[in-house]
Amino acid sequence: MTSTGIEQPQTARTARAPRPSRPPREGFSPLQWGLLFLFCIYSLLPLWWVLTTMTKSNGQLYSTFGLWFASPSNFAENVQLLFTRENGIFARWLLNSFLYAGVSAIGSMMFAAMGGYAFAKFQFRGRDALFTMILATIMVPSTALALPIFLLMQQIGLINTYWAVILPSLVNPFGLYLMRLFWEAGFPTDLMEAARIDGASEGKIFWQLGLPLVRGGLVTVALFSFVGAWNNFFLPLVVVNKDTLFPLTLGLSVWNQTSSSSGQDPIYTVIVLGALVSILPLIIAFLSLGRYWQGGLTSGATKG
Repeated sequence: MTSTGIEQPQTARTARAPRPSRPPREGFSPLQWGLLFLFCIYSLLPLWWVLTTMTKSNGQLYSTFGLWFASPSNFAENVQLLFTRENGIFARWLLNSFLYAGVSAIGSMMFAAMGGYAFAKFQFRGRDALFTMILATIMVPSTALALPIFLLMQQIGLINTYWAVILPSLVNPFGLYLMRLFWEAGFPTDLMEAARIDGASEGKIFWQLGLPLVRGGLVTVALFSFVGAWNNFFLPLVVVNKDTLFPLTLGLSVWNQTSSSSGQDPIYTVIVLGALVSILPLIIAFLSLGRYWQGGLTSGATKG
């Protein structure tokens, strides 16, 4: 019996080419594109309405199509009214918001950096329990802290001052948590020990050696703190009642509550324009610091 009849099927089986794998499909399916389009419409439609409303008078706000422009001359008039109404108090509110958000962001960033460094690089009794207690405060809603903060500020005489808004904003448990991750991922303990052997002080290790390595984390915490302080509404509502101390959020809300629907008073379009002005600093901050923020989140999410 020859081996031809036996070997030929084996040869055929072994010579059969492997089935080519199916190439991965690139791009979105029509359903995914449709959902993405609806999401973009949902997200951008309010902004488009704001842009069109700026070109209308208060009467045109109700008599014209809401999603299209009216007259460029109305835009110039609304801008003038925005910065001249009530003796130009809107500019004061804008400066107050920059003060509250800027000081709160820098202070919160530095406190979080120092606290995160201590929790990440030092061993002390009760470290984990204390850190867990700090993280637990994230679950406490801000409304529950309104009355204690008001009573505390009243006892130390800071009601109706800038510090009544700034001091509570310096406490950022989530920023502390983020900075601990950044210190553990971006600043090796071996490098710190080598610096100590070379005679570097703890302050020099922290300020000159450590902080540049966690720059992405600093920007991330500062950006989150800036946005939170800029959009803060409830805290200023509780601790200040002078209109010269209002931030933009509270000032525009007061204008909205006292607005008249009369066509002679274009206050609603002015409020809409003020709302747009109030979000411009946030857009600029994210566009200018976005690369540091994204890099910081990536480095903080991966431990070495």
